[in-house]
Amino acid sequence: CTHYLFIVVVAVNSTLLTINAGDYIFYTDWAWTSYAVFSISQTLMLVVGATYYLTFTGVPGTATYYALIMTVYTWIAKGAWFALGYPYDFIVTPVWLPSAMLIDLAYWATKKNKHSLILFGGVLCGMSLPLFNMVNLITVADPLETAFKYPRPTLPPYMTPIEPQVGKFYNSPVALGAGAGAVLSVTFAALGCKLNTW
Repeated sequence: CTHYLFIVVVAVNSTLLTINAGDYIFYTDWAWTSYAVFSISQTLMLVVGATYYLTFTGVPGTATYYALIMTVYTWIAKGAWFALGYPYDFIVTPVWLPSAMLIDLAYWATKKNKHSLILFGGVLCGMSLPLFNMVNLITVADPLETAFKYPRPTLPPYMTPIEPQVGKFYNSPVALGAGAGAVLSVTFAALGCKLNTW
């Protein structure tokens, strides 16, 4: 029971992170900083749950199934945007599936070697998710434009959308997110495997 409860808890928290990530460009001039932080946080939530679930079952493909659980949870939660009058294409498409597939691939290609899963799977997931997240952002409605078009009725003055200072802090948020994510994901992949020894 503890195993499945953990899977549900991590998936729910991943969903909450995604809802926050959908807002990151709304009300702040820290847009790219927030992009990197949210990309890393989602990467870590994905890799710890996926490796845990994958090593728990020992079946390649389970990490992708775990990402699918996160995706469905997020779609359900994001349905709340409809009640706020936001357009459907503003609902950010979850991008965990291809990264989870890379984790499964690392596990399968190394004949279920846990150490290879931790190293290769962690690095592949950490490097890929920020990239997929940026592709996702390019394909959906511009969040800043949407914020002006559909303002929330209860916004306090300090939450008013302002133009982000793109590139103010560093030039490549994808590279920063991928670099940090690749290092941290290895640690979290190891944690996901270690949790199976409870």
